[in-house]
Amino acid sequence: QVQLVESGGGLMQAGASLRLSCAASGRTFSSYAMGWFRQAPGKEREFVGGLSRSYSSTLYADSAKGRFTISRDNAKNTVYLQMNSLKPEDTAVYYCAASTRVRPGARSYEYGFWGQGTQVTVSS
Repeated sequence: QVQLVESGGGLMQAGASLRLSCAASGRTFSSYAMGWFRQAPGKEREFVGGLSRSYSSTLYADSAKGRFTISRDNAKNTVYLQMNSLKPEDTAVYYCAASTRVRPGARSYEYGFWGQGTQVTVSS
C-alpha cells in the first residue's frame, strides 16, 4: 500500500514553469510505476505522463510532450512533474498515481493508488 500527497500547485501566468511534487509513504516506492493525471472542470480525468519503476520508460500524452517532464527520486520517495511553457488549457487539478505494473500506462484503471490532487491554474 502507498499513500500519495501532491504539492506545488498554484496560480501561474501563461509561459511560466511549475514543478509539482508527489510524496509517497511506505518503503516500496520503487516498486511502483508512477503517473500524473489531470482533470479540468467539466472534463474527464486525462493522462499526462508516466514513469516506470526504474526510470527506463516514460510515456507522455501528446499535450505534454516537449513541455512536461516526469522524474522520480526513489531515495526521497518522490515523483515530480516539471511543467514548462504553461498554457491556460493546462488549468486543472493534477493527480499523481501509483501502479503496481512495471511500466506506466495511460489509463486510470491501471493505477490503484491516488493522491488528493493539487490545483494548477494558468492565466492568459
